[in-house]
Amino acid sequence: MIEIVKVENKDQEREFVMFPFSLYKGCDYWVPPIISEELESMDKEKNPVFENAEAEFYIAKKDGVTVGRIAAMVNWVEIEEQKKNKLRFGWYDTIDDLEVSKKLLESVIEFGKKRKLEFVDGPVGFSNMDKAGLLIDGYEELNTMITWYHYPYQKEHLKKLGFSKLAEWVEYKIKIFSAEDAPEKVKKFSKIIQQRYELKVLNFKSRKEIIPYVDKMFELLNVTYSNLQTYVTIKQYQIDFYKEKFIKYIHPDFIKCCLDKDDNLIAFLITMPSFSRALKKINGKMGLMGYLRLFKAQHFNDRVSLYLIGVDPKYQSKGVTAVIFNELQNTFNKRGIVEVETNPELVENKAIQAFWKNYQSTLHKRRATFTKKLK
Repeated sequence: MIEIVKVENKDQEREFVMFPFSLYKGCDYWVPPIISEELESMDKEKNPVFENAEAEFYIAKKDGVTVGRIAAMVNWVEIEEQKKNKLRFGWYDTIDDLEVSKKLLESVIEFGKKRKLEFVDGPVGFSNMDKAGLLIDGYEELNTMITWYHYPYQKEHLKKLGFSKLAEWVEYKIKIFSAEDAPEKVKKFSKIIQQRYELKVLNFKSRKEIIPYVDKMFELLNVTYSNLQTYVTIKQYQIDFYKEKFIKYIHPDFIKCCLDKDDNLIAFLITMPSFSRALKKINGKMGLMGYLRLFKAQHFNDRVSLYLIGVDPKYQSKGVTAVIFNELQNTFNKRGIVEVETNPELVENKAIQAFWKNYQSTLHKRRATFTKKLK
């Protein structure tokens, strides 16, 4: 017998967070999240997203054993701005039992019907800054710290339960050439664009130097992606939350900002050292050894992950990406970086994917969100 339990206390919250640790135990490709950060994201007192969102978290039990989990969410800012009565689901993990998935998703749908919502999308988080997309290809690749891992049967469950694919993302591995072997096309094009528009690239030496630009980056992010149907404006209280959450992971060398002749921020690119292998060893626990492993990954690493990129719409399709990435190339060469892994890019973002063709790149993962109307 399958029982769905709504999470209502701290013990159940921990059970919800810990379930993937048993589900993916022994999986070489699943990267554990930090347990304390997962619990914080569920905490209405600590996560400011609850100022404009509601959520319920569910655990599936079979014969008393936890066999699945899921979250139901509604972001009222999204509904107000986009005029779409949309329900979100996320944190979708389950054993290979279609009935477990069915019961979990029925709980999500019931949550949505009570709030008179019309359709459900997922897996996603509360906002565009959270993890999104079910892994649909690339099961023998490590996930990054800002993506989920899933087993192949999970997409089959969704299809059998009447969900259809909505959006799709792709992820690439990009080989970083030596300074001598770097694409001349990018070098020359970068120089031309920089001179034509009188642009300058900022290189940072410390986190303290980055802080004055963080709010501007988020403002630019809102402008960059405001035309996407799925984008939800990031509010200031959320910006403050994300700043505190991610500042400890960044390395100033791997962040580049591009200014126009009047010193206005017109583009930025944030990459971070790859923490996937360190997080595997930490296994969710942030004690002294955890901090030491993250420190080592941050400062002694030959791989990075491309986290965020924002470009002012007035400068999109004008080659600004080449300017920033060429500057990063120089940094990567100095620090011995040999590979960049992109985080999810919408499949229709042809401009950035065309740019990767200047390098030796491999499309190695795909993920998607799925949707269904609420009847």
